Amino acid sequence: MAKPRTVKGRAKEVARRLAEEYTAASALVHSSPYELIVATILSAQCTDERVNMVTPEVFRRWPTPADLAKADPEELEEVIRTTGFFRNKARSLIGLGQALEERFGGEVPTALDDLVTLPGVGRKTGNVVRSVAFHLPGLPVDTHVGRLTRRLGLTESDDPVKVEHEITEMLPPKEWGDFSLRLIQHGRAICTARRPRCEDCVLNDICPSSTVPARGG
Repeated sequence: MAKPRTVKGRAKEVARRLAEEYTAASALVHSSPYELIVATILSAQCTDERVNMVTPEVFRRWPTPADLAKADPEELEEVIRTTGFFRNKARSLIGLGQALEERFGGEVPTALDDLVTLPGVGRKTGNVVRSVAFHLPGLPVDTHVGRLTRRLGLTESDDPVKVEHEITEMLPPKEWGDFSLRLIQHGRAICTARRPRCEDCVLNDICPSSTVPARGG
């Protein structure tokens, strides 16, 4: 197959190939937008596996934003301690519950402009909630997405917001969220930070950072 001749063409081919390799599924266990936004806040500087060990107890004790708004800080800190930065996260979560109750009727908003006003929520978390919980356009840029898009020559930027805007110009809005999730899975499984396994990568013939000859080359 001929290599894509433009960066946009490469982005589309990357999206196509990754769609054949991975299912687009969030690793954070949740059953509602509220649970997802809480889990995503807890996932900062923490593995999804660890978050999934902690959130069942969080959701048992504080099943709604109203409950979370009234949580005892020390009790919440103790429950989420193993996720790291637990004091800051507890403060954010209690503030989140209060903001959802006071400004959004206890519901998680869908607009990114509203989501980023919530304590502990930036563009990445907002886009996670939009794309995963609401199936709306959103491209979360975490460390995996940033690393892979740079290695693939889709961007040169280290700024997550610039990366988001550049990549969303290349793909249809309906593909943004799934593309991000698949890049994350690929980054964990193959294109790791320390030693990318280019020899096992389905993108090695179109990746400018590949360390192995193109297939059939």
